[in-house]
Amino acid sequence: MLQKVREGEEIDKIKISNFFLKNNLISDDKVDPNILQYSNGYSNLTYLITFNDNNFVLRCPPKGAVKRGHDMSREYKVLSKLSNSFNKVPKTYIYNDDMNIIDRPFYVMERISGIILTTSEVEKRNINANDFKKISKSWLETFTELHSLDYKSIGLEDLGKPHGYVDRQIEIWSKQYQNAKTDEIQSADKIIKWLYENKPVSKNTSLIHNDYKYDNVVFRDENWNEINSILDWEMCTIGDPLMDLGTSIAYWTMPNDHPVILNGLKSPTVFQGNPSRSKIVELYCKQTNTKIDDFVFYYVYGLFKIAVIVQQIFYRFKKGLTTNKKFSELNKYAKVLCDTAWQSIQKKQIENLF
Repeated sequence: MLQKVREGEEIDKIKISNFFLKNNLISDDKVDPNILQYSNGYSNLTYLITFNDNNFVLRCPPKGAVKRGHDMSREYKVLSKLSNSFNKVPKTYIYNDDMNIIDRPFYVMERISGIILTTSEVEKRNINANDFKKISKSWLETFTELHSLDYKSIGLEDLGKPHGYVDRQIEIWSKQYQNAKTDEIQSADKIIKWLYENKPVSKNTSLIHNDYKYDNVVFRDENWNEINSILDWEMCTIGDPLMDLGTSIAYWTMPNDHPVILNGLKSPTVFQGNPSRSKIVELYCKQTNTKIDDFVFYYVYGLFKIAVIVQQIFYRFKKGLTTNKKFSELNKYAKVLCDTAWQSIQKKQIENLF
């Protein structure tokens, strides 16, 4: 959803106009840009910059963000490489790390037309259960298509180190949790210990998105049969595709999940017609010919990872690095996500946890 630029997140129109002119993205030096901000999402900042009929999207990290998870050069590289062989990414124009423009690295890409399924968008369009059967099918087929890409031939072999990926992820997210910690969350400490003690051995390696969910894909139209583009590639790497699925399943909220999650972090997956988390895992395994004895580890990992992400955002809010009021209670969500993960461990299942 587009809105006016939030206070404290403005872009200097003169500097950005000069940048666009200097890099031949526009040719008319007498046109002032219209700048709006996309309101959905809790991570990187995304702006729509319009010069007459020319639309551009600019992506940059929020102030005070750690580079991991907000690496604009990484996202730009991934999109630029993928665009030659995968038709579900936006075209990129330029990457900039000159801090004199907006004091942070950013890149510019094309604006993708289509439908992004936020919860408010679903309610506005009155999408029914039959639609969601098609939506979830297209979503999953695109996900498995992404995991089947030959990242070596694309030129992304150096994007990550698949050996030891699971171990590194546990270590990285555990460390980032400790660095962003503001309150004691007992379940978080127990989860970290459990993840270390129950890590599986990776059997497959693929290009993984690491943030694949409904509001990060763009559907072409209301036929719901085709996805135009996948967005938000800043955490893309080479690793275990089941870890990627674990994150997506952790975002896949269901109607009987914890009320706090449904109040603030629910996905359009809660609406009738969407498969359950277990069914998505079953369908993924069928489409990819993958065997999984127990998916609890991957789901718990996904929940903990999201908990750390929201905790980091709350930490920035508490430090005064952002004034966005929707961040003010994210510490509560971090706790509930960790509590949900611990419930999953105790019950040895990925749904019907409360």
